[in-house]
Amino acid sequence: MLSRRIILIARGRALAAGRGDAVVMSKGWKVASAYTQRAKFHSTNLLQAETVKVPQMAESISEGTLKSWLKQPGDSVEADEEVATIETDKIDVSVNAPAAGRITEHLANEEDTVSVGQDLFRFEPGATGEAAPKEQKSEESKETKDATEPKDQQVDKSTPPPPAPSPEEVRKPDPAGVQGGTAKKEVKETSKPAPKESKQPTPTPRVPGSRGETRVKMNRMRLRIAERLKESQNAAASLTTFNEIDMSSVMEMRKKYKDEVLKEHDVKLGFMSAFAKACSLALKEIPAANASIDGEEIVYRDYVDLSVAVATPKGLVTPVVRNAEGMNFIEIEKEIAALGKKARDGKLTLEDMAGGTFTISNGGVFGSLYGTPIINLPQSAVLGMHAIKDRPVVVNGQIVIRPIMVVALTYDHRLLDGREAVTFLVKVKEYLEDPRKMLLAA
Repeated sequence: MLSRRIILIARGRALAAGRGDAVVMSKGWKVASAYTQRAKFHSTNLLQAETVKVPQMAESISEGTLKSWLKQPGDSVEADEEVATIETDKIDVSVNAPAAGRITEHLANEEDTVSVGQDLFRFEPGATGEAAPKEQKSEESKETKDATEPKDQQVDKSTPPPPAPSPEEVRKPDPAGVQGGTAKKEVKETSKPAPKESKQPTPTPRVPGSRGETRVKMNRMRLRIAERLKESQNAAASLTTFNEIDMSSVMEMRKKYKDEVLKEHDVKLGFMSAFAKACSLALKEIPAANASIDGEEIVYRDYVDLSVAVATPKGLVTPVVRNAEGMNFIEIEKEIAALGKKARDGKLTLEDMAGGTFTISNGGVFGSLYGTPIINLPQSAVLGMHAIKDRPVVVNGQIVIRPIMVVALTYDHRLLDGREAVTFLVKVKEYLEDPRKMLLAA
């Protein structure tokens, strides 16, 4: 197509030379030059175009589900800007643009299963978005029209256009062709923009007594959670023991120091730090609760990596607070807050959730009074926290009202005997009912 245009322009130049028409001749070659420059520009982009593949996600993850496209073909992107999201059974993986440029083609659809190394989308580095091609196309059509139209029909582009009519002239009706005030009405109607069509489907009204069903595909994370929970029930000899903790001392300490901690350290002082510290100290005294079974061997650890259960829209995740035994209350709160934010934003990495030697699950934030948590294999125990309720208790022969929390410890009876499990929970109870003991133990 391009070569034909150049040939036609060259023939026009020859004819114009015979007639002495130098203006058309020079203009034609200017158009030819513009076309050749654009042809060179586009050929350069095509040579630079590259295919972006599904990135490496982790050693244990080989595939995922393409959850969403954040950029469409023709959109401009910056370097490292997120283009797509791939959902795996553990985390969401972001696919970013390798450089600034333009997306040209999607090679997979949403909800498709994609494997590591598979072609995902095509990308032109350095190219601009949709606006530039449109402008180039309009300029090409304009210059082609100027080159092909006859000389007597060409308009001098250097002369300014006639001035626009004043508002009075627009509103003034034409007595010869318009009756009454219809002209003014037509002008107003044509100036109104067309209403945009709503893309959202109209919800179907629910009929009383209807028995409709909705089927939704389980996401990969929910499928993995279900598999892990069932695996835990089938593999571990799970048993749960309960106890009650008087939270008066911890609540008094929190009330006294929470404002000071928030002002100086910019973190809220909650109950999780107290439970994490108490469990870390109790795990040192009962090492079997911090151990795991590996084949025919028991692995004991001299460190405590606490898995903290966090509820997210996609399911329950357990990011890990590493070396919690060496942290104080404020350091634990900061780490839990940072991991919780990453979990809610969907930014957790595999490194954030790998490992873990003991789990704490706080169902009390949702109002749970009792519960039996499930062990997070290969760990040997999990502590379940519940809601704090005022209850009558006997203290020194007197009935008094105290804030009580019921705690549950689910443990693997293959590793822990009942004596060790109960002793562990009693140790946690003693540390929380008198937090000063934690200073003495440390």
